[in-house]
Amino acid sequence: MQNTKPLILVDGSTYLFRAFYALPDLKTSTGHYTGAIRGVVSMLMKLMADYPDSPIAVVFDTASLTFRHEIFSEYKANRPPMQDEMAQQIEPLHEIIECMGLPLLKKDGYEADDIIGTLATQASHAGVETIISTSDKDMAQLVNEHVTLLDTMKNQAMDTEGVKEKYGVAPELIIDYLALMGDTSDNIPGVPKVGPKTAAKWLNQYGSLDAVLEHKDEIKGKVGENLVASADVLPMSRELATIKCDVELNWSLDDLHVKDMNLEKVTEWFNRFEFRTLLRQITEEATEAPREEEQAEYEFIGDPITLQTWLDAIRESKQLAIALRATRGDGYVPGCVGIAICANTDRAAYVPIGHQSDEFRQLDIDLVVDSLKEILEDESIATIGNDLKRTINFFCLRGIEIRGPLFDTRLMSYVLNSTASGGHHTSALASRHLEHTTFDTQTLTGTGVNRIPLEQVGIPELAIPIAEEALVNARLLPILFKELKSDERMLGVYQDIEVPVTKVLAKMERDGVCVDPAVLDELSRELEARISRLTKEAFESAGQSFGLGSPKQLSEILYDKLGLPAPRKTRTGARSTSEDVLREIIDAHPLPQLILDYRSATKLKSTYSDQLGNYINQVTGRVHTTYDQANASTGRLSSFGPNLQNIPIRSADGRRIREAFVAPPGYAYLSADYSQIELRIMAHLSGDKSLQQAFNDGLDIHRSTASEIFGTDYEAINEDMRRSAKEINFGLIYGMSAFGLARNLGIERGVASEFIDRYFEHYPGVRAYMDTTKAQAHDLEYVETIYGRRIHIDEINSRNVPRRQAAERLAINAPMQGSAADIIKRATVAAEDFLESSGIDAKMVLHVHDEIVFEVADESTDELKLGVVE
Repeated sequence: MQNTKPLILVDGSTYLFRAFYALPDLKTSTGHYTGAIRGVVSMLMKLMADYPDSPIAVVFDTASLTFRHEIFSEYKANRPPMQDEMAQQIEPLHEIIECMGLPLLKKDGYEADDIIGTLATQASHAGVETIISTSDKDMAQLVNEHVTLLDTMKNQAMDTEGVKEKYGVAPELIIDYLALMGDTSDNIPGVPKVGPKTAAKWLNQYGSLDAVLEHKDEIKGKVGENLVASADVLPMSRELATIKCDVELNWSLDDLHVKDMNLEKVTEWFNRFEFRTLLRQITEEATEAPREEEQAEYEFIGDPITLQTWLDAIRESKQLAIALRATRGDGYVPGCVGIAICANTDRAAYVPIGHQSDEFRQLDIDLVVDSLKEILEDESIATIGNDLKRTINFFCLRGIEIRGPLFDTRLMSYVLNSTASGGHHTSALASRHLEHTTFDTQTLTGTGVNRIPLEQVGIPELAIPIAEEALVNARLLPILFKELKSDERMLGVYQDIEVPVTKVLAKMERDGVCVDPAVLDELSRELEARISRLTKEAFESAGQSFGLGSPKQLSEILYDKLGLPAPRKTRTGARSTSEDVLREIIDAHPLPQLILDYRSATKLKSTYSDQLGNYINQVTGRVHTTYDQANASTGRLSSFGPNLQNIPIRSADGRRIREAFVAPPGYAYLSADYSQIELRIMAHLSGDKSLQQAFNDGLDIHRSTASEIFGTDYEAINEDMRRSAKEINFGLIYGMSAFGLARNLGIERGVASEFIDRYFEHYPGVRAYMDTTKAQAHDLEYVETIYGRRIHIDEINSRNVPRRQAAERLAINAPMQGSAADIIKRATVAAEDFLESSGIDAKMVLHVHDEIVFEVADESTDELKLGVVE
């Protein structure tokens, strides 16, 4: 085999298991599990891109028993049967790999390791450089001057020196190393209590497993006794751990070349499994051919007469599908590269406006906007688009209000299934509902440092993707609307909550909120001084300097040098230094508290006090965040550019950040929020009489709960009791366990269990609600809010226990959090109606979960208070 490029041998079985357990239980809209397929295909596509001219083979285990079972009948006997969610993905994955042009190898009676070992050995004898893509430590025995290992998930390569560094022994001793340790997952017996360090120490001292056995009587202590007791079984363990490198194969190295991808078949598979991003990747090089027949559906408009012809068609059809690309423009009013319009589902047109090109005629933005004014302000003409809030703001800032019905495909999809794989943008919806892959404008602009502005893209080239976007949304509308109409409550969520609040949020984005940069600058200086002081104190507490932002260095200081207990490990096996863990060991040493204080100060400085001032618009002097309605699964709003939803308000510093929000002269900020809204919703949903009575009587709900739990008079409850009750009240609606409550309160787990038992004794309706909700979620795979918003619980029936338990906790909380989101959205719309009808000099400027902030003229504050509370 003559090839200067390395041979790539992929351990497909390891890829499959890692992808399955590393990724969530992704499913298509029809319920087929796809997470493992997506993960494996993504890694293979990256390999193909990284090694474009290399031969690549993907090797899998089969379901048959192997020769190792003949050696030891209990080999791999401890492994549970494969989960159905994984099993149903194997056959499609194999077919996709073959359609991608990659050789797929497997042989009954042997494991993937043996096939890889045989091919790697053949390649080494031929002097061919070989890369084995795997994370399996057993493969380290194959490493030599021609063979290296590559872990694609960690992007780590390992040669001979790398094996020595990681395992403490050379590749030729790995088999003996594995035999001494044994392998519980494969049920290979080793020496009890012998781990990596002991195995490496013995092998480096004596030179081989045989030599270790010859000197077994010299090794003292319990581990020496275990070695003697295991001596008879170790040769078998070594045989089981040895990769067979002389399997008779039906393939030679010359058969392992990559064939041309069957683009049609791969496209069919990727559409079926809704792999929108992956499909875009494989079709990037072939974008022109499949679009030739579509180009007839699109045109670009370069003169006012043609534009009027299209507008006449829109008036006749009573609908306008629109897609636009705005630019910053001069000052606050945005500019525009171009606008696409569409009257029906057959064809669309693109109006070029701001391209840096003289090749084709473009239209003046004022002419285009004025031409669209009559249509957009016609209450009988519907506007169709994806994320119409941006379109609303674009035209409002140019003096035009969209008055007709709004059909926002992004919001419609979000209401139908907020957690749908791939999201709710046009490209995702086209793939999911139309089995169509939209044109990606990044193929025109490029990415990263080489990216060019849209204005520099040619008019004919950009006309296709923007016009396509308008047309695709026109085609999506009847499909999505039909699904919404199948359930009156879901349709109500879209029409009565999401669409009205879109208009109000658009206005809030345009109005913005005043922020005083001087307050932020002063806070940044204070935080800088505090960070410096905390760093010095942390070094003194640790007895040395170290990277306070390095989890690895911090864990070494905490757990090795200071000897503090390590409560938990991360998913990668490292000792955790998370905030929760540091709080658990806060009383054991001063350093954990110093680290927490340092993290809090650095986060506030870097995220808020240093950055918030950069978002102040130079024209308006205000910060204009963008509210995202289709992000959180429960219906809650999020915001970006900047994120104003997560400013911490419980800490003194967080409150200082909020002090930077200063109303202009003659005005004040009035904040209105709900008191314990989710607990009130729990009282409503559960129907629990005691909980409802406490709220109806105007009692402090935490004090009332404490009274029930501790059996103490309401008036005699102290702050510690109230704090415990508060943890229970809020913890249980988030599905907190006795273990979690015990950790948060610093009490014994048994005591926490007693607290929870007493809580449910006094609030039996809450227990019944939680049990019923979980059962319904398992049955329907979704829960509903008071107003009928469905929140899909994707992993509620997962066989992965931690994921299923997390989904059950979400099922309990989601109806409350989602109902709270619906209520505040309805209140937002009602508050805007009140402001418009009352004529009060006030406006909403900020929306933070359960809180609305108003900017109001000083003389109107009392009137606004009365109206807002009502």
